[in-house]
Amino acid sequence: MTSGPAGAPKKYLRTKEAAPVVGLCARTLEKHRTYGTGPKYIKIGGRVLYDIDDLHAWIALGARTSTSDADAALMPPAKPHAARAPAYIGKPR
Repeated sequence: MTSGPAGAPKKYLRTKEAAPVVGLCARTLEKHRTYGTGPKYIKIGGRVLYDIDDLHAWIALGARTSTSDADAALMPPAKPHAARAPAYIGKPR
């Protein structure tokens, strides 16, 4: 494991621990991960880990100074992108 400031071990968080850091519930963070709209994560076996620095960087992407901030990055909601969503196939007529 790499070291953080002053030689302290770098902290990685599981989804339930990371969710309160970003102000979301664990399920919403899972959805963001599924749709590719959330913070970076590390997958080790079946475990998903978040680096605390990556969580703070993702939060910083949403920083605004006003509602008309043109330079701010768009923080997408936790839902599939239209381009990624499968097409609906209805009943044949």
